[in-house]
Amino acid sequence: MWIGVAFALAAGMLWGLVFIGPLLLPEYPAALQSFGRYLAFGLVAIPLGWLDRAELVRLTRADWVEALKLAIVGNLLYYLCLASAIQRAGGPLPTMIIGTLPVVIAVSANRRNRHRDGQLPWRRLMPSMLIIGTGIACVNYIELAALAGRSALDLERYASGALLALCAVVCWTWYPLRNADWLRDHPERKPRAWATAQGLATLPLALAGYLSLWGWLSASGDPLPMPFGPRPETFVGLMVTIGLLASWLGTLCWNEASQRLPTAFVGQLIVFETLAALAYAFILRGQWPAPMTLLGIGLLVAGVLWAVRVKPVRIAGTPTGRS
Repeated sequence: MWIGVAFALAAGMLWGLVFIGPLLLPEYPAALQSFGRYLAFGLVAIPLGWLDRAELVRLTRADWVEALKLAIVGNLLYYLCLASAIQRAGGPLPTMIIGTLPVVIAVSANRRNRHRDGQLPWRRLMPSMLIIGTGIACVNYIELAALAGRSALDLERYASGALLALCAVVCWTWYPLRNADWLRDHPERKPRAWATAQGLATLPLALAGYLSLWGWLSASGDPLPMPFGPRPETFVGLMVTIGLLASWLGTLCWNEASQRLPTAFVGQLIVFETLAALAYAFILRGQWPAPMTLLGIGLLVAGVLWAVRVKPVRIAGTPTGRS
């Protein structure tokens, strides 16, 4: 169990890096950052795939189709929504909305996987959800106060950023449930090889998306210099770093945790990503969080710690397996 928790902690620290890309490259479209990150992920996966070739050849057609689905929803679509949300609403609000994932996944897994993993008592989950909701409200208050006196366009961008962050939550609620299904159904397979398989599945999608976006920008007369934008060294270096550390190594650590822990429990450990992302965002801002924001962060942590203490109860008289 504790090895699984350690892997989830490492994954959260690595995944927190993805929140700084849109802040460091505000002039780059979110779509370009999404395709660039996963193009780097796919390229990094090629030599890693050679190392795991014996495991990869064991994957069936159905396994590769599943890897492709995970790549589309959990990689490309999720990060496109997240990067767009951060560019529109700033770092803290999307981070805190993503911070609801521990409870959202726990609730979803609680119904879906109750036969396999046991069920968390609903009455004991409600306090944690209320605490986390209050924490998000505290952060929203500070961020909305910062927009006071600005134009309606700013408020519209802020609201659209929040909506895109909610779309990212939907994507990353689906992803860990399906990813954990495969890992729990294949306990003999290496989580590292499954992370590499997702990178290889992402490569053609990211390449096609990158080339299509390049063509669209050229056809529309967009002044953004392609293929690597106005700061090519920074863009390429950041995409490779995020692709290697966050996409591949972070996925590897998450797979290791998912294979060891119940889905409803490991889902709550995504709080590590939220805390890392908030820390990185405020470091980039060069300021200490406001007291109300600190209160919101504290409530988020307290809510998840409350939820973690809720233990699943095995349902008597039901078969073990996926629901």
